[in-house]
Amino acid sequence: VLLAAAVCTKAGKAIVSRQFVEMTRTRIEGLLAAFPKLMNTGKQHTFVETESVRYVYQPMEKLYMVLITTKNSNILEDLETLRLFSRVIPEYCRALEENEISEHCFDLIFAFDEIVALGYRENVNLAQIRTFTEMESHEEKVFRAVRETQEREAKAEMRRKAKELQQARRDAERQGKKAPGFGGFGSVAVSGGTTASMITEAIIETEKPKVAPAPARPSGPSKALKLGAKGKEVDNFVDKLKSEGENILTAVGKRSTEAAKVLPPPVNMESVHMKIEEKISLTCGRDGGLQSMELHGMIMLHIADEKFARIRLHVENEDKRGVQLQTHPNVDKKLFTTESQIGLKNPEKSFPINSDVGVLKWRLQTTEESFIPLTINCWPSESGNSCDVNIEYELQEESLELNDVIITIPLPSGVGAPVIGEIDGEYRHDSRRNLLEWCLPVIDAKNKSGSLEFSIAGQPNDFFPVQVSFISKKNYCNIQVTKVTLVDGNSPVRFSTETTFLVDKYEVL
Repeated sequence: VLLAAAVCTKAGKAIVSRQFVEMTRTRIEGLLAAFPKLMNTGKQHTFVETESVRYVYQPMEKLYMVLITTKNSNILEDLETLRLFSRVIPEYCRALEENEISEHCFDLIFAFDEIVALGYRENVNLAQIRTFTEMESHEEKVFRAVRETQEREAKAEMRRKAKELQQARRDAERQGKKAPGFGGFGSVAVSGGTTASMITEAIIETEKPKVAPAPARPSGPSKALKLGAKGKEVDNFVDKLKSEGENILTAVGKRSTEAAKVLPPPVNMESVHMKIEEKISLTCGRDGGLQSMELHGMIMLHIADEKFARIRLHVENEDKRGVQLQTHPNVDKKLFTTESQIGLKNPEKSFPINSDVGVLKWRLQTTEESFIPLTINCWPSESGNSCDVNIEYELQEESLELNDVIITIPLPSGVGAPVIGEIDGEYRHDSRRNLLEWCLPVIDAKNKSGSLEFSIAGQPNDFFPVQVSFISKKNYCNIQVTKVTLVDGNSPVRFSTETTFLVDKYEVL
């Protein structure tokens, strides 16, 4: 029977100890304190016995991995168990030092419990221990998905109510009446503004609207600004979960957060501002060939000044790949087709103020290999018990400039760190998730190709799927807004543009 497993210093001080039978703290501390005094350094045994227990141990730099067993325990099985314990520790600790062991003590205890149950060895290997300790739960995934859906619905409802109140206030101010109080969501009589309200409701297709400060109200305290309170509570809740180690992901949230860090919005944002955003979803085969590629793009218009609400956007489309364009239902499609201008069907109407308005979107779907912006060639070849992996990238679309490129290669578990040969750029080894991340700050026409070589124990199939992520300030489809003019007088208007090209999915299977 295995009584306890411990990691201790050469002086007998216990750093982590897990007892598998009922033992008092003083008893286990006494056994471990006596352990260094019993060892005879002149002999090369890996065990030592007393009248009551047997110590089976293995030195690990300045520490000992010690198993305390009964004297009638099978020592061959105990030595095998000891080897498994010794292999578990480097999986969770970067260095075999006291502070590192203390920092990951709970991870080690959970792993020890997977190896031994009630004093008896479980039939598990290192890969199974890792799987069990990750504790993936289908119910937890379902709960998180439901929670994210509820958060999105709550935010959408909040935005809808805010738009209704803002429109009602505008209508009241336009008619010279006293703005109604918005303490609750009761019925508000709005006359003469239903058409404008419908246009506002229909034209706004926003994922992340900017909350603009409301104009001053004539009188009366208002609770309209408190509509964002629930949203703040949700954000605080999510931040708290992140601080506790939870990995909170939404459909676009992660990549957009990275984009906000790398590509901050322009400082001198004009009253007419446009966001041009594209997202790519691409799947390639490991032997070459494009299985699927889909790209979605959109121009979002944000107007901060009411005097620029009646404008037209002049679009220049130099794309030659067969992109499908689609204007918003409230945009004059004939005007766009004939003159490449975006304006409302009714020129007397205005675009909404202080809101992100989707006015034009496009879509490209293809299996043409020449359309792949960045090709990845991963070539693993077996060499005895290990694999030599060569991976290279090449930028096919030289007009692009890709920032913060991360090429993620999965690694087999339980075989240690890869041995890196030649590399362009830098790399990170994530031993917890068994990933090798190849990091390249910029890929452009001057740095259009590069390679990485490494070797590690495994099979060729262990290194797929390879995943790629990047952010770019240049869009893939050459669609730009070149000029903005007023509807009345056709005079030009100053505007600013923010362009982002993101990855939704980019993998080599």
